[in-house]
Amino acid sequence: MGEELSEFEKQRLANIAERDALLKKLSLDAQSAGVFPPKMPRGTTGDQSKPKKKPAPKKVKTEESPLPRRTSSRLKGIAADSEVAKRKADEEYDRRQEEERVKRVRKSESFSFNDIFVSGQKLSGDALIGVDVVTKGVAVPYQRTFGEDDIKSTDDKDLKALRKEMNGLSLWEPWEPNRIKLTPERVYTMTFHPSEAKPLIFAGDKMGHLGILDASQEKPISALKNEDEDEDDEDPDPVLVTLKPHTRTISSMTIHPSKPTHLYTASYDSSIREMDLEKTSSVEKYAPESTSEDVPISGLDMTASDPNVIYWTTLDGAFGQYDMRTKRQSSAATWQLSEKKIGGFSLYQTHPHYFATASLDRTMRLWDLRKLSHTDPTPIGEHQSRLSVSHAAFNSAGQIATSSYDDTLKIYDFSPKGIATWKPGHALDDSKMKPDTVVRHNCQTGRWVTILRPQWQINPQSSIQRFCIGNMNRFVDIYSGSGDQLAQLGGDGITAVPAVAVFHRSKNWVAGGTASGKICLWM
Repeated sequence: MGEELSEFEKQRLANIAERDALLKKLSLDAQSAGVFPPKMPRGTTGDQSKPKKKPAPKKVKTEESPLPRRTSSRLKGIAADSEVAKRKADEEYDRRQEEERVKRVRKSESFSFNDIFVSGQKLSGDALIGVDVVTKGVAVPYQRTFGEDDIKSTDDKDLKALRKEMNGLSLWEPWEPNRIKLTPERVYTMTFHPSEAKPLIFAGDKMGHLGILDASQEKPISALKNEDEDEDDEDPDPVLVTLKPHTRTISSMTIHPSKPTHLYTASYDSSIREMDLEKTSSVEKYAPESTSEDVPISGLDMTASDPNVIYWTTLDGAFGQYDMRTKRQSSAATWQLSEKKIGGFSLYQTHPHYFATASLDRTMRLWDLRKLSHTDPTPIGEHQSRLSVSHAAFNSAGQIATSSYDDTLKIYDFSPKGIATWKPGHALDDSKMKPDTVVRHNCQTGRWVTILRPQWQINPQSSIQRFCIGNMNRFVDIYSGSGDQLAQLGGDGITAVPAVAVFHRSKNWVAGGTASGKICLWM
């Protein structure tokens, strides 16, 4: 009897060891698949039940859902070494993957303010804005490359006067840039509202957030008193609003001057949405018919003469046109202009049948919508750079400014070449597509800084055209249409590269957005 019991005991112990080995393997497999969170290592001292508090700045709520809690299979009656446990682990992993996919799928329904509100000021009224608002290498931070001596280094009185004016712009005083966090993630695109009554700034970020800043606000009197008494604890941040109309990067945005209460935003989630700034609602204006169709939009523009038609480009090299008065989005016209990504484009506002595109295939191309074949689209002409071209921006004088990874800003002037009188089918040879001016400019943004793109002032209040672009030394540079540097804007409190730089369409207001979602404003 004793010998039988001994054999039984041996078998029982072997079974226990086999079960434990299987359970450990199953746990490790599930953990590597992301189903269960890994166990945190035990500390040698201190209370492990209470997490240490970090003096981190207050952050907006995130959209991350927690990992599922580990539950006991034994209490559910599931044997540890069974196929049921393995299948359950696989199902949990598949569920998490599906949740992540769903997060990135475009949402086509209309949104109210509360549907997309993330943080900031909860509005007491209905309006979001008042109706009165109708060289290559590593950059050395803060090292100026344009200063007082450069301002004076010209005999042109108009140029000297404009340089003095633009260099006289100063940072918005009430709050330092590191206090103005307009979006939770990296700023990808910005625009000013066309109103000259007050500076209103809109910024779109990497995760689909839209930040809104009214820079006409002033610090409360109590806060100014506290500043004098060094009582920082009661110093309020500026009033901001953060919404989330898109599920992925907001790549471009525009406000048509004849529809000043409507903001149009384009996104990598394949949609273009219209936000009514009075009703604080957002509706989808254009998107592919199926939400499973992934066509990330890289650029958005509208003509000055027509507030009903939108134009866009995509990351797969297409160009599109759609009249929003039609109810059938399938009526949109599209052209495949490039085999590679079109990073940016713009319309020639005075003759909007002309537009320019910048592509990853290293070209800047000029097109004419009046003579654009769907089967074999042919440009008026093209110019190839040594490396990819990031953006092509048209101004009102017939000039195109581009930025490129070959560390140049190129300016092409088509006005002397008669662009206003060209007939449909006009073509330019390579010699006439060469840039008139090339400016050396560090464009090596790397992975974490948004690509540098030139942006013209649409309606400059003088005969000198000017555009702004971010500077890797943590400035914003301003250049004229002839490539002369007009200013280098900086100031205290700028701790990151203001890579996304924009001009107000008519006022000398310039804003820059950083990878941390913060804003610099010069006026």
